[in-house]
Amino acid sequence: MGGEWREITIGSFAPFTYGKGLPERQRNSTGRVPVYGSNGVVGFHNAPLTAGPTIVVGRKGTVGAVHYSPVPCWPIDTTFYVTGADPWLVRYRYYVLKSLGLAHMNADSAVPGLNRDAAHARRVLIPAAESEQRAIAHILGTLDDKIEMNRRMSDTLEAIARALFKAWFVDFEPVRAKMEGRWRRGQSLPGLPAHLFDFFPDRFVDSELGEIPEGWVVGMLGNVADYPRRSVHPNSLDHDTPYIALEHMPKRCIALADWGVANGLESNKFKFSKGEILFGKLRPYFHKVGVAPIDGVCSTDIVVIVPKSAVWFGFVLGYVASVEFVEYTNAVSTGTKMPRTSWADMARYDVVLPPEPIVEAFTNLIKPLIDQIIAAIHESRTVADLRDALLPQLLSRHVRVKGVTHA
Repeated sequence: MGGEWREITIGSFAPFTYGKGLPERQRNSTGRVPVYGSNGVVGFHNAPLTAGPTIVVGRKGTVGAVHYSPVPCWPIDTTFYVTGADPWLVRYRYYVLKSLGLAHMNADSAVPGLNRDAAHARRVLIPAAESEQRAIAHILGTLDDKIEMNRRMSDTLEAIARALFKAWFVDFEPVRAKMEGRWRRGQSLPGLPAHLFDFFPDRFVDSELGEIPEGWVVGMLGNVADYPRRSVHPNSLDHDTPYIALEHMPKRCIALADWGVANGLESNKFKFSKGEILFGKLRPYFHKVGVAPIDGVCSTDIVVIVPKSAVWFGFVLGYVASVEFVEYTNAVSTGTKMPRTSWADMARYDVVLPPEPIVEAFTNLIKPLIDQIIAAIHESRTVADLRDALLPQLLSRHVRVKGVTHA
């Protein structure tokens, strides 16, 4: 089994280097190098500051937050960073630092900050053998890698769903393909199975929104979606009822992987069911829209959107998760400091309504993608629970592993 352990200071084990400032104008979406602030990735750059895997620690802002970048990155001046020649040893240091509760080492009262000297003085117990450190990092890292793989898969599935929605209902690509002879009966095109050929017309007609496919009509989102407003008092809820607030909702991502519980809630909330659409109406420009992965309750700053018929699910989700719809809700929001949109305004959003067989076919195409995203969320939460249970055991010698060497 593993050998002896020794006590060492953080300053000797994982010395902190100050991050380097990078103007926001240089953090662009076309770069491939992640730029890290104290709260995680804040942009991309064309060149890295670090040469390999990097631990980033929040120095100002989100004090003590610990992030791991598997690739070279640029930690900005609100952070410290830690690197090393051996990727597995860097990753082991990441797990040690993450276990220390650095967020509680706030050195400044007016401007919260993490003092490097105080952090460096902290003492930790580590395996004397680097092979055992690598083995621990490998176990925990494998679990984190699975979570990351699920996240990337979900991103890909969401991108496919968005692309299909835009092709069908914004660009009207099936109609154009038929008109131009690029799609013929019996043929399949990407996103257009052969059996859907007769569902789409082969010409456009004029409307108040411009040219639209023949047989389609101009309507409003409220024609095909509702806001049920199922209000519930916290006293009527079990303490472990899942609770989603705006802080649990990521930006521009329909996968809602995070939630709390109802214990401690004091004001009325709204009920939602698994598979319903949640839209953050406070500061809608944050673009917080997702599909509920569980039954639960949510903040009243979230609109629960339900299609009037199940066949309209994909169509409604595609519209309310679109950049154009979010921009519209932001434009009609009321309030200066904390703008809010309303369902009344959302329901008036102009849409082009296809015949029902088309939206049913679309929902049938993307529903399996959404189901995979939800399944990945639950799998990742299970894996995270296992990792969180193992981490303190592995870092405190309660569970020992054989030292192994990784390439």
